[in-house]
Amino acid sequence: MSSVPPAAAVPRIARRSTRTLVQRAAVRTDEHRDLALNPRDVHFDWSRLPMHWVPQEPLATHTMNVLHLLLPEGERWFVRTFREALPLITDERLREDVIGFIGQESVHAEAHQGVLDLLLAKGLDPAPFVRQVEWLFHRVLGRRDDPTGAAGRENLIERVAIIAAIEHFTAFLGDWVLNAPGLDRAEVDPMMLDLLRWHGAEEVEHRSVAYDLLVHLDPSYLRRMRTMAVTGPVLTWLWVRGVRFLMLTDPELEGRAKPTWRAYVQASRRGLLPGLTGAARSAARYVKPRYHPTQEGSTGQAVAYLARSPAARAAAR
Repeated sequence: MSSVPPAAAVPRIARRSTRTLVQRAAVRTDEHRDLALNPRDVHFDWSRLPMHWVPQEPLATHTMNVLHLLLPEGERWFVRTFREALPLITDERLREDVIGFIGQESVHAEAHQGVLDLLLAKGLDPAPFVRQVEWLFHRVLGRRDDPTGAAGRENLIERVAIIAAIEHFTAFLGDWVLNAPGLDRAEVDPMMLDLLRWHGAEEVEHRSVAYDLLVHLDPSYLRRMRTMAVTGPVLTWLWVRGVRFLMLTDPELEGRAKPTWRAYVQASRRGLLPGLTGAARSAARYVKPRYHPTQEGSTGQAVAYLARSPAARAAAR
């Protein structure tokens, strides 16, 4: 017969668990507090990158290749939006963080653009999908009015809120890729793996900036929930469309392979892609009233990777 702990012991266990969680949260907040965000002028040579840089895994390769389709234009939109927001910031430390964020995101956009250029050289033309992404970020989510007016300020804050929701997912992905030994076991192309982990580490490093800017401009819980309710499904839709596009236009596959959710789950179980359950749990954390991005990932781990990343070390020299 299994033993049941005495009733008096249960509260002590609960208190100890709660205290441990609070202590861990405090450690993460403390390690993040004095961080200075600086762009790292990294460069990558893609001349030897194979089409399927996760060997024998076109689905895993192209699922992650969607990043290269979305991020150049997406991160340029981040930069434009945050530059618009700078005159509204009254907290000097936050202003410094936003400027650091702008610098890092500018470098991210150019790093991923290089992969798009390589795909084109290998016979996979990303232009049809990228044009749709450009339309989304320039026409649908572009600047509407003078940000100094009431309508313009409202539009700007709404865009900041969307970026805060997106940055929650990029922090989740950054934390995942820093803790994905399956990619090492699969012998992923080392330069691409460094790109993903360098970028992921910087996403974890600056994961609080968009959220802190949103709270600075509008602490409304309702706005945070509304924009996440739209952003999460739209990102998922874009990602699914991106994978289908890449698999269909990959000249080495010749249309023989089609992406399925079953194949995705199998790849995630091998550690090659983020698990759907983990992504759902991360999204659920965002809706908690006491949420803060420091609950996602570890600044210490991110900074440690950036200290040994080949691209970041070369940039530092």
